[in-house]
Amino acid sequence: MSNSLNVEKSSAAGPGSSSRREPDQMGAGRTRLYLARHGELVTSHEWRYVGHLDVALNDKGRAQIARLARRLSMEKIDVLLSSDLMRTVESAWIIGAAIGLEPAAEPAFREIHLGQWEGLTREEITERFTQEFDLRSADIAGYRIQGGESFADLRDRVIPRLTACLDEHQGRNVLLVAHGGVNRIILCHALGLDLNMLPRIDQAYGCLNIIDFFDGVPVVHLMNETPFD
Repeated sequence: MSNSLNVEKSSAAGPGSSSRREPDQMGAGRTRLYLARHGELVTSHEWRYVGHLDVALNDKGRAQIARLARRLSMEKIDVLLSSDLMRTVESAWIIGAAIGLEPAAEPAFREIHLGQWEGLTREEITERFTQEFDLRSADIAGYRIQGGESFADLRDRVIPRLTACLDEHQGRNVLLVAHGGVNRIILCHALGLDLNMLPRIDQAYGCLNIIDFFDGVPVVHLMNETPFD
């Protein structure tokens, strides 16, 4: 697993690949990542770009995470991690109470830093930074907002730390409660997608993804599930 999360085309197509495993083999040598997004925020109705800002969940967001917690209580989770921002920490504690684990907060899993755009609504950004907004839209992977990060920067922050965590907990079930941007980075990486494809991956508030790793090769089993009672 120490070679990163890249999907090897030769492995995926070969006779020993994870995609060809029988159901009773799927647990052998597997490290499972449960990847969740925090719940809805008090600022969500404003389409406000919050980035590294600490923003609380609203009541709807807490209800979303409570449903997710009930869903996850049916799974065997060994390790609970989260970003260290308020919205993910609160989400992780709600889930932790349901599954009997205390979350460990990891700064490396924070949302993308949006620099001088943080705290502004989409409308304010398009009015004040029209040219910059267009440039970022044309290069979603590489454009770095002044004072912030590009999605390539985010990938370079998130993926090495995730790989280290999965190596540390090899053979176990790890739950990470993170953010829309972070989750999309991880899913793009697991699927071998160019980062410019990132906007095509939806991540709803309170959603769940499941990725299995066999000798470092990822197999995506579930994407963007939103649990309902």
